[in-house]
Amino acid sequence: MKKRDFIKSSLLAGIGMAGFQNSFGTEKNDLPKSTDLKHWVWENPNLEDDDKSLKEKYERFYQAGIRGMFFENDSEKHFRIAKKAGLEAHRWMWTMNRGEQELLENHPEWYAVSRNGDSCATKPPYVNYYRWLCPSKPEVLAYLENQVQRILEKNYVDGIHLDYIRYCDVILPVNLWPNYNIVQQKELPEYDFCYCETCRSNYKEMHGVDPLEIEYPDQSLSWRQYRYDRITKVVNQLAKVARKNSKLITAAVFPTPEVARRIVRQDWTKWDLDGICPMIYHGFYREQAKWIGTAVAEGIHFLCGRFPIYAGIYLPDFKSEDELEIGIKAALQNGASGISIFGNVDEKTLSVLQKASNSVSK
Repeated sequence: MKKRDFIKSSLLAGIGMAGFQNSFGTEKNDLPKSTDLKHWVWENPNLEDDDKSLKEKYERFYQAGIRGMFFENDSEKHFRIAKKAGLEAHRWMWTMNRGEQELLENHPEWYAVSRNGDSCATKPPYVNYYRWLCPSKPEVLAYLENQVQRILEKNYVDGIHLDYIRYCDVILPVNLWPNYNIVQQKELPEYDFCYCETCRSNYKEMHGVDPLEIEYPDQSLSWRQYRYDRITKVVNQLAKVARKNSKLITAAVFPTPEVARRIVRQDWTKWDLDGICPMIYHGFYREQAKWIGTAVAEGIHFLCGRFPIYAGIYLPDFKSEDELEIGIKAALQNGASGISIFGNVDEKTLSVLQKASNSVSK
């Protein structure tokens, strides 16, 4: 599965945030200067790219204000040429969603189990590549720590970028229900994770009840918090590995703290990171480009300055260059420290990025 092919299935969900920007919009005097902005690009490196074309591309990226790359796969050539052009080169890693055959065959017990008892190892939800590990298992954490260590030991890697650092989507947007012949007016057991023996026994020890015995598990605040905390623990342990290697750590997350907690049990405002890239893909949520700024404002408010937000945008969502400029400006004017771009970053995109960045108040 190529990087973020899952986007085509739009396995995301969200809500409108009308009126939120008025409550938590960033003050004009607090805006970052255009010279302080740090833009990023998500890229799956093409091993057939030649050195000359890569040099030209990454130098042009730098001229447009891009300062870092998230590479989905390891390619020393891409990393080193990007670094020579002045860009940071980070390795982008699928974290909890791991479908390696070696894991499926040798460690099926590591995989998350749904409320109706199905394991992601044998019956993945929604699509075949949704193979979610259980964050409660010490063996899973040790495995991920080892993976991060092996990546960061390489001297051409500047940092680790965590993706799929969450639970499976428990609710999909309503327009996708027909695609899977499901109705999700409530949290359905086959998409609700994790109820493995480890999670059940841990939670019971803490709260005196088996999660399977909770009458309305979707309404249990302590059961939600248990799962938020499990993902937070994984992130913060991986952050320790990054610190030990004197490398940076960032993550791609759902667009706002509220959406992330509700849909995928992801409480990213409590993570120990150097930066975060909320995937504010407005088209997935049937929102206008200006909503990107609303989402940024919410994140800025709840982060309280702990680390910067780089607003993630999905280029196919934009119908025109003007709309792209509106979206970028909305993010920057509401306090984003830069933009993270997914899609075909061509010359038009770079020009819009430069123009929007230069328009930010000095």
